[in-house]
Amino acid sequence: MIKKQSSNSKTTSPAKTDSASPLNLFERYLTLWVALCIIAGIALGHWFPAAFQLIGKQEIARVNIPVGLLIWVMIVPMLLKIDFGALHQVKEHWKGMGVTLFINWAVKPFSMALLAWIFIRQVFAPLLPADQIDSYIGGLILLAAAPCTAMVFVWSQLTKGDPYFTLSQVALNDLIMVFAFAPIVALLLGLSSITVPWDTLLTSVALYIVIPVILAQIWRKLLLVKGEAYFQKVLHAVGPFSIAALLATLILLFAFQGGAIIRQPQVIAILSVPILIQVFFNSGLAYLLNRQLGVAHCVAAPSSLIGASNFFELAVATAISLFGFESGAALATVVGVLIEVPVMLLVVEVVNRSRPWYERRV
Repeated sequence: MIKKQSSNSKTTSPAKTDSASPLNLFERYLTLWVALCIIAGIALGHWFPAAFQLIGKQEIARVNIPVGLLIWVMIVPMLLKIDFGALHQVKEHWKGMGVTLFINWAVKPFSMALLAWIFIRQVFAPLLPADQIDSYIGGLILLAAAPCTAMVFVWSQLTKGDPYFTLSQVALNDLIMVFAFAPIVALLLGLSSITVPWDTLLTSVALYIVIPVILAQIWRKLLLVKGEAYFQKVLHAVGPFSIAALLATLILLFAFQGGAIIRQPQVIAILSVPILIQVFFNSGLAYLLNRQLGVAHCVAAPSSLIGASNFFELAVATAISLFGFESGAALATVVGVLIEVPVMLLVVEVVNRSRPWYERRV
């Protein structure tokens, strides 16, 4: 599928970076680390409640300062991989791009809102605390409202996906997210009868999308001035800080959520149901649409994976800002982190094994 190397080395660097190391230690065992963070957070919250209550009070305009800093450390290294100069390649894969955009922005947020209404407000409502149902639904909507920006490079590499398609698709999604995330979240929360604090929502978009994107792009340009090798070196060096910040944020969350989880451990399993259905439905729909349109497998594979995965770091940060540390929304987004890697690896396996069937049509 890739006939020639792009003349712009900056465009290809993210793809090269991830092809060198598809899954590092933290990424491969992310579910295990999250499980350990659950245990550590619950234990620390039980032993040192006053300390975590103090952390929870460090807010400005309903934004928790320690968590905000951790989110920046988490997100900015991921956004370093994005080269908005790759947007000129959109026209080369317009069918695959169209399918992914349709799934990401017209299907996934709305299907999750529907699934949340079915399973959280209807089917499992008697098993959930009544005062948190709206919050759980809000968290699930936040989880589905933004497509993943970092791990998709890994999934693309594992499926032998076209790295230029993946790069340009992620860059386009990031650009759309700056403008579309807040309106979609506000619309779906409103349709779910959940009050939308617009000032907090817009503050979250500015803090966790706009500013990190600007900082990452400035940093990226400064690094590339010193050469491609130096850029790759820094990219590998900052990666562990991103994962460490994610795990530290989860410990804080579970320190506040520990009591609720101990009282109702089934909540995590219940929240997993709509998330799992959403991943399989959206990835399958994207895969089939690409096949129907005759798109090459090396584009269809990352298209289906981008269509199914979530920007859970943004979801966690926004849920904390909108609903608070101890909310069901924060817990719902964390469940997304918990199951992200094993579920997406399963989708990767299905996509790889079905390649002969897919290419018979194409």
